[in-house]
Amino acid sequence: MTQAAPRITFGIIVLNGEPFIRYCLRQLYPHAHQIIVVEGGSRKAASFAPDGRSTDGTLESLAAFKREEDPENKLLVITREGFWTEKDEQSQAYAERATGDYLWQIDVDEFYSHRDLTKVSQYLAENPQIDAMSFRQKPFFGSPDYCFDSYNLRAQNTSEYHRLFRWRDGYRYATHRPPTVLDEKGVDLRTKRWMSAADTEELGVILYHYSLLLPKQVRDKCAYYNDPGDDKSQAHAPEIVRWANECYFQLGSPFRVHNVYTTVSWLYRHSGDTPESLRDMWADIQSGSLDVEVRQTDDIDALLRKRWYQVAGMLLTTWSSLFRLPGFSGLSRLVLGVGRRLRELLSTYLRRA
Repeated sequence: MTQAAPRITFGIIVLNGEPFIRYCLRQLYPHAHQIIVVEGGSRKAASFAPDGRSTDGTLESLAAFKREEDPENKLLVITREGFWTEKDEQSQAYAERATGDYLWQIDVDEFYSHRDLTKVSQYLAENPQIDAMSFRQKPFFGSPDYCFDSYNLRAQNTSEYHRLFRWRDGYRYATHRPPTVLDEKGVDLRTKRWMSAADTEELGVILYHYSLLLPKQVRDKCAYYNDPGDDKSQAHAPEIVRWANECYFQLGSPFRVHNVYTTVSWLYRHSGDTPESLRDMWADIQSGSLDVEVRQTDDIDALLRKRWYQVAGMLLTTWSSLFRLPGFSGLSRLVLGVGRRLRELLSTYLRRA
């Protein structure tokens, strides 16, 4: 007997989400019971969103999608006058209105292929005991053709994104960082029947993350982290700006390409699929249908043709992956100390080369 597909509510927080927003919605729409978009930002974004609202046409795109591409009335847009307190409040705003069996958190610049969205839906239908799922991100840099990896993502496992949660009456979205949903008894769903990123990776499901695709995104990140609001411990200026100028807009430090710039990271060529709507967006940019600034990639291509960089990337990938192996934690302090020194020496050499 075929199991009925679960009803999935997708929840999205967006501020200045162009050009991604309409393509993100198109990718999700066939798989959605409901899509709830919470638009706006906190005072931390005041430097590029002075009244807490999008300034790049995001609201107009949402209205156009609702009018022209929402025949099943799946899209709900939530806005407010002024600033949101923080992302916890915004996530709670879409969670409170969710009517699906599952709540799936999505960033506007992250995509899943239609095949993977279908695969997750089918798996949940066949395994209704699952309470939560996390996914492994594959992050991109400057183009859908180039990815990056890092010690931070591999050894510290920050590539695992908690995204999908069972949703029932009495459940509550507790925090955005990390995404946490509590059941009616206050129990974190990830302490119950949880599929980790390693589990969903075995299913072949990947989160394609395009947060460093466009110069506009990087500039907005710089502005956001330059103004930490009341939490001065979150201030990254001027380091984040230096990273953008030296490592994103030009490859002055080709082993610091991740915006978590305190650890080694490296570029490599993407092989495999590109989610369908993201591919459409990139084609529209390349054809001029979308007037969007892109990063020139000649320097990336030249770097990735260098044999020494290919070898270094393979070695760093292997070394960082060791930290995911069972039983390796006992040696981690020694390896971390040696590895930190090797990274420092490698970075110093490359800056001089």
